[in-house]
Amino acid sequence: MSKLSKLKPIVRLSVVNPNTDSNSVFGRGIASLCIGVRDTGSLNAAAKSMGMAYSKAWRIIKDTEAALDVQLLYRDGAHGSRLTEDCEQILAAYQAIEEQLQAQAEDSFEKQVDGQ
Repeated sequence: MSKLSKLKPIVRLSVVNPNTDSNSVFGRGIASLCIGVRDTGSLNAAAKSMGMAYSKAWRIIKDTEAALDVQLLYRDGAHGSRLTEDCEQILAAYQAIEEQLQAQAEDSFEKQVDGQ
């Protein structure tokens, strides 16, 4: 077994709005925040679970919403937050594509390092 066979590629997917000059994208970090909101019902709780300040999480959400021109969260003050339908769709597509690409990358990497 080759030393290289223990290595693994990591795929990083981003969803962007090509009609904006913003650097904000829907990527792994925002996906994790959204999953946290879905699981906890709170942006604050999601941020804390990631070791992030609520103010930073709020800024990331707002920047991404502005860049994508899509509302990601419904916010209800002290009652928490929940994902919008658009966010649920983006998140589901993001997770499915990332999983698919990751499997393909691992398979391709394995073939390449094995010399096939």
